[in-house]
Amino acid sequence: MLFVRAITGLNRLFFLLSAGLLYAMAPLLLIDVVCRYLFDSPTVWASEMALLLFGPMFLLAGPYVLHLKGHVAMDVVRRLLPARAERLVELLNFPVIAAFCLILLWYAGPLALESWQYGETSFSAWNPQIWWTKATVPLALLLLLLQTVAEFVRTLIEGPAPEETVTTPSGTTPSGEVKR
Repeated sequence: MLFVRAITGLNRLFFLLSAGLLYAMAPLLLIDVVCRYLFDSPTVWASEMALLLFGPMFLLAGPYVLHLKGHVAMDVVRRLLPARAERLVELLNFPVIAAFCLILLWYAGPLALESWQYGETSFSAWNPQIWWTKATVPLALLLLLLQTVAEFVRTLIEGPAPEETVTTPSGTTPSGEVKR
């Protein structure tokens, strides 16, 4: 289970990094708005930089969100199944996710490499290099693939992880269920 903990820990680091990117984007947009409306002189770089950070922000958070079971799921049907069938369905989902990652990696890897080799830029007034943004696509896919393998191993050994439910101070979940 060291592999599972190591991959999940690595993806948690990237999750926290992506949260940090959100805190980096907010001041960039604030600078742009202040410069535009107070000084009538918009920046050529702030909104584009925020846009370039947005993609990596959500891509790098995705693998850890898989661990948290935060992605959209058809759990209405799954919850009606007995525990063994639910585990089987969960185990069958992971190869589908892995295949998706491998297919996308096959195409995204060469595109990111080509972008780096050519020093691709955004062709805007600021014109920054964008290879680093494109490189986060195969990186995130690789991390998602590793997390998928880790979740498959964890589910195979331990069974489905109990879902972490957030409750309000009144003891209800966001959907209104009473948590006992």
